[in-house]
Amino acid sequence: MSQYKGLRIALEVPNARVIEERSSPLGLLTVVESPTVPFRYAPGLSLANTQEPPAQLAVFTDGDSISAITAYGGDPAKLAYLDRTTAALPYRILKRPRVLILGAGGGEQVLLALRAGADTVDAVEVNPQMIDLARNRFADFAGGIFSRPNLRLHLAEARAFAATAGERYDLIQMPLLDSFSAAAAGVQSLHENYTYTVEAMRDYLAILGPDGIVAITRWLRVPPRDSLKLFATAIAALEAEGVAEPGRHLALIRSWNTASLLAARSPFKGEDIAAIRSFAAENFFDISWVPGISASDVNHFNQLDQEYLYEGALALLGPERADFIERYKFAIAPATDNRPYFFDFFRWRALPELLALRSQGGAAMLDWSYLILVTTLVQAAILSAVLILLPLWIRRHALGKALHRLRFGLYFLALGLAFLFIEIAFIQRFVLFLGHPFYAVAVVLAGFLAFAGLGSAVAARWAATVGRGSAVRGIALAVGVIAILAATYLLALPSVFERLLAFPDAAKIAIALLLIAPLALFMGMPFPLGLGHVGARSETFIPWAWGINGCSSVLSAILATLLAMHIGFSGVVMIAVVLYLVAPALLANRLAIRTMIPFRS
Repeated sequence: MSQYKGLRIALEVPNARVIEERSSPLGLLTVVESPTVPFRYAPGLSLANTQEPPAQLAVFTDGDSISAITAYGGDPAKLAYLDRTTAALPYRILKRPRVLILGAGGGEQVLLALRAGADTVDAVEVNPQMIDLARNRFADFAGGIFSRPNLRLHLAEARAFAATAGERYDLIQMPLLDSFSAAAAGVQSLHENYTYTVEAMRDYLAILGPDGIVAITRWLRVPPRDSLKLFATAIAALEAEGVAEPGRHLALIRSWNTASLLAARSPFKGEDIAAIRSFAAENFFDISWVPGISASDVNHFNQLDQEYLYEGALALLGPERADFIERYKFAIAPATDNRPYFFDFFRWRALPELLALRSQGGAAMLDWSYLILVTTLVQAAILSAVLILLPLWIRRHALGKALHRLRFGLYFLALGLAFLFIEIAFIQRFVLFLGHPFYAVAVVLAGFLAFAGLGSAVAARWAATVGRGSAVRGIALAVGVIAILAATYLLALPSVFERLLAFPDAAKIAIALLLIAPLALFMGMPFPLGLGHVGARSETFIPWAWGINGCSSVLSAILATLLAMHIGFSGVVMIAVVLYLVAPALLANRLAIRTMIPFRS
């Protein structure tokens, strides 16, 4: 489920009572109070901590991703426990920093920044319900922290805000907002996330001051996946920025359940490294990477059977990086905007070993959502084949020659796959531009349906004029335009989006529809033209054409995601272009080409 859907506050404990329920466009919000069982949430808290955190309210997004609103009465001493979390590390290096928090949630990192003496804080949150909770509904409970004069709260998507910030920051803090159970279960592997891509990291580095730091905290899983993938992503981003020795710009520490990565714009100085070592020692955190580290410096406190993070960091910074990434049991190659599946760690070759170790916890390391998607595709493909091919075989005599049935069926199969491939790829492409997944789905889907419908309405006129009366020629010309437009968009859209990202939402929605219109218009033509062409030769095949096209549309929605995870959205669009270009040849035959049978509307 998307982290942007519903929002509810719940303490699933005995004697809890519902004190408020509200519905919103994002879902149902439920506020639950527990009079008997306290709730405390402080991920990455040191085992050396002796202070009990204040009372808190738990905020669950989609019933899983978690944040907390902490009771605050104005005394910073009550927040000393936050100094003993891995996320507090950058404040040992930076004094009175200008802070950007990407994912404010209930305000835990805002409290940490204010306690650390941050000069100014920009807190970004994508969910308006969360903002309403923290700034209005529970403002008194939270101590009014979101109304502080040195704090600015922004309703925006993190990546879009970073790309249009127009300011320089000393620290960009990305807190841990998802739950450990979601991370461990692999349910996020199908979730497109543009926050942790190489391009995103470059955007963050670009708005840092000369000594600025990007700090990201993730759950620690063993063997590591998130942490190593994030480390590899930071290396790739630094190298893309021209950094020759990225290892001098990185630091990585871990507690018993979290790991925090620091990526600095400038190399860490001697005093920075000393501060990192001191912070880790005081809080019983293990250093997995810092410039100048050696094997004797690791795995002292929260001991593992093997210091995976240190060994992985060495390998990723060494000359054998590509070989290490390829050999690793989980997929840890950096995510990109073209393949934004940061949480996809699945590898087929590791499946037999993990299943063999299922009694020892191996099953918990599997990305189950990926396997469920593959299983769904297989089931849908089998059902589609049986429900289409069996009736076609039974009525084979009424439907004409087998060759014609095969060609016609493949044509409508190709159209269904290609249309959805492009549509789904464009939805993901426009997420960054429009700044919110909901906007992307609504605008792109509506645009494609509306303009494809318009294309279907003018298809007959297109075939009669441009195609000179031939449906096949009209289809061929239409798919030629589709191929040119799709290829142009693949090359041009990233730079177009970068230049227009600062526009207001209304303007960006209008621009998105204008960009979609010509492509969708021509994508709406091949189906009605093909239907007319086939109907002129076998009217009994028309229902099958609709059925085959519908089934392929269902299959393509699943297949597009799987393909994007392996070859990226650009690859999905190129496959769609090939399918479109092949389609006219499936309808044409020597007789049709020689005589150019007129198109029947």
